[in-house]
Amino acid sequence: MSAITRFAPSPTGYLHLGHAYSVLNAYKAAREVGGKLLLRIEDIDSGRCRPEFEAAIFEDLAWLGLSWETPVRRQSEHLADYCAVLDTLRASDLIYPCFCTRRDILAEIARAAVAPHGPEGGIYPGTCRRLPPGERNRRANAGEPHALRLDMVRAVKEAGTLTWYDRRRGKTTAEAAIFGDVVLARKDIPTSYHLAATLDDHLQDVSLVTRGEDLFAATHLHRLLQELLGLNTPEYAHHKLLRNASGRRFAKRDQAVTLLELRVAGQAPERLRTLLSDPAGLSDFIASL
Repeated sequence: MSAITRFAPSPTGYLHLGHAYSVLNAYKAAREVGGKLLLRIEDIDSGRCRPEFEAAIFEDLAWLGLSWETPVRRQSEHLADYCAVLDTLRASDLIYPCFCTRRDILAEIARAAVAPHGPEGGIYPGTCRRLPPGERNRRANAGEPHALRLDMVRAVKEAGTLTWYDRRRGKTTAEAAIFGDVVLARKDIPTSYHLAATLDDHLQDVSLVTRGEDLFAATHLHRLLQELLGLNTPEYAHHKLLRNASGRRFAKRDQAVTLLELRVAGQAPERLRTLLSDPAGLSDFIASL
């Protein structure tokens, strides 16, 4: 059976070796079964995304010898899609406005005797969930800045028991409650990574999501959103993360070696692809740069 996979980088920096490892995994998974690789630009964070980073993504992937289906989906061009599904959740009383600032939330967590933590840090204590509906509406209609949060208890109850399949770990029971009342739309952006990625995978008919194991926990939440919104549930393959000699994973914030640097240095993409297919010799390669 053919598969549609996707590579979905955010143009907030240049692609590094970790990105190359991830896209090659997706490309291989698709080509092995005569499938397709999609490229999606996750550029909803307009404050951090840059045109030069997006241009480099196309250049880097072409340098690696990869091809992808067109057209390329840019999330910034489809904000209305995300607003529409938020309206669906609002009509089912599954989301609510949250007026808390980051400082408010941290202070509330600090006051708690035991503050539960989820995959994204401290779990929101539900301050605005407890507001009377009339007050919520009044403050939102007055234009007070707010995010939109999922009422997790209500959502999990409505969805019931859910499962999803990962190629490395097998059948998995979804445990979205570990996220608490997660933000689905930010104060400055009418969506979030979780909502946008889940909807896009459905709209693009993605049948196999290949991504790093650091996003394994996120799939619990994505499976819940799929159920609440009537979206397709793809198969997943969370691959191991590419790590440097000290055991740290390659990341933008750590100024990992970028593909642009390798291109400028005249490195052969064929050599890099070989190394990434068997990363044992990658540390020696990096040390030689």
